[in-house]
Amino acid sequence: MYQTRQAYAPTPHSYVPNTALSATINLDEEVKLAETRAERDLQDSLAEVFSIIITLDELEKAYLKDAIPEADYTEICDRLLKQYKAILTDEAVSREFVDLETFKNEWEMEVPRATERIRIGLPSTVTAPSINTAATSNGTNGTLILEATQDFITFLDALKLGLLEKHQLHPLLSELIQSVNKVTDRDFDGRGKIVQWLIALNQMKATEEISEDQARELELDMNSAYQGFKATLR
Repeated sequence: MYQTRQAYAPTPHSYVPNTALSATINLDEEVKLAETRAERDLQDSLAEVFSIIITLDELEKAYLKDAIPEADYTEICDRLLKQYKAILTDEAVSREFVDLETFKNEWEMEVPRATERIRIGLPSTVTAPSINTAATSNGTNGTLILEATQDFITFLDALKLGLLEKHQLHPLLSELIQSVNKVTDRDFDGRGKIVQWLIALNQMKATEEISEDQARELELDMNSAYQGFKATLR
């Protein structure tokens, strides 16, 4: 009496199922994104870089909102930047990554704060120290002044010895600015040049060298900064 209803959606007459194709697909089988271990390692490394960039951006936001203590921010930011650089020293990862802007565009990342922090290569507390960073005790200042002075001399000696590669100069200059920040938070003459050179060196590849003209300019700027630093101590 009543017409039996179909318990499934009607199939268009023009559609003919491909039973051969269906038989080759196992819905319970895990889909492999990489066929070899090298490909898996590459994907894992790129995923780690992605995570670091996102974390850096959130960390910068938290610091600007005073949601994280300066010491914690400095430690975490420094660690993330070192991890970012370490991962990209791998040639395969670096080749696939290309550069930060390319990577961001590929994955549609909106991370302006992380982009700036990676460009500079140092935590904000290092390039722009607060009054809490500098020493306040006269007894402590004596030791810290000596360390900063030695770091200036060490860096200038490195230039005179012809050490011009990024991996030779950048660590020394990073130590120098951090030593200076422990002594004073004042913006002395030449301090901005130290930060500018840190940023310039950070953009270079590890084995890339500065030119002889750049070396002479860098030496002049560091001598000027050294004199400016000493002037703040008078």
